[in-house]
Amino acid sequence: MNQGINITELESPFITESGFRFEQAPVAYKTWGELNPSRDNVIVIFHALTGHAAADEWFSGIFRDSGVCDPDKHFIICINVPGSCYGSLGPQTVSPKTGEPYRNDFPEITIRDMVRFQQQFLDQLDINGLELVIGGSMGGMQALEFIIMDRRPRSAVLIAMGKAHTPWAIGISHAQRTAIMGDPKWKGGDYPVNDGPFNGVATARMMAMITYRAPEDYNRKFGRKLQNEDGQFQIESYLNYQGEKLAKRMDAHTYITLTKAMDSHDIARGRDDYESILNRIEIPVQVIGITSDHLYPVSEQRELADLLPRGNYTEIDSPSGHDGFLIEFEKLNSIIKPFIQHKQLQLA
Repeated sequence: MNQGINITELESPFITESGFRFEQAPVAYKTWGELNPSRDNVIVIFHALTGHAAADEWFSGIFRDSGVCDPDKHFIICINVPGSCYGSLGPQTVSPKTGEPYRNDFPEITIRDMVRFQQQFLDQLDINGLELVIGGSMGGMQALEFIIMDRRPRSAVLIAMGKAHTPWAIGISHAQRTAIMGDPKWKGGDYPVNDGPFNGVATARMMAMITYRAPEDYNRKFGRKLQNEDGQFQIESYLNYQGEKLAKRMDAHTYITLTKAMDSHDIARGRDDYESILNRIEIPVQVIGITSDHLYPVSEQRELADLLPRGNYTEIDSPSGHDGFLIEFEKLNSIIKPFIQHKQLQLA
């Protein structure tokens, strides 16, 4: 996961929406390709909840020879969000005041905080223009806020999310956080760093995996097959494995911090109405939905595309549920590449 990851710091303090000031803010990021002389051949990839800066690992299909991201043409960058446990500023960052990780003292952050953090870093790199911003799920939320808050993007691809986090999605996140905080290891959130797998995170991940896929997908994969002689179903074994796997690599505070940040997603918060905000976005935007997505149903993507002056909606027919944006790379490329080519023809 850490192969090719760079770690640096923001050159100026980072201040959250809530007013919390970080004098030092580490940034983890990964790049591919080279900047052109005008420093505007840039593609920014925004990662999802459990993602990290090594986008070529979890978004591998768009890096293929026939994919959207071509390092021979583009300077591609993925920046790990604040609140993460994968190198950027987060709850396990050591506080200069206490000499201990922030943990529960880490402030709540928002999707807009993530965007401003990344804006600061892109400014630091003297990036003048962005050919494309792209993201799915939490990454799509960042990409949407980015094109509202920044004038550099020339196009955007928004996948499997909407204009605001719905009560349905907030409720699911709340249940997952409750599972984490109900773990005896939590003890107010000051459990030791690297104290082994955290059962609360494993349980939260199992809940999430149910919402990331679709009933038809699990029917096809597992049916009612038994995993062993003890009578455990294959689906139970699968969820146990996925839960334990994430618990070994993801900090509990990060899970809580980032799911709360997703709950903050509402482009109308403190602004005008949705139609007025989105009507100001002049760039072409490709919105993509997944037919079997139960977490962010396609009605959210259709609505978003309809509100964007140059929005285009395309649907991926897939049984893979919300996770389809991490699986259906051939279909994603077949949608995004023509979108980019058409945009380039319009600019020529």
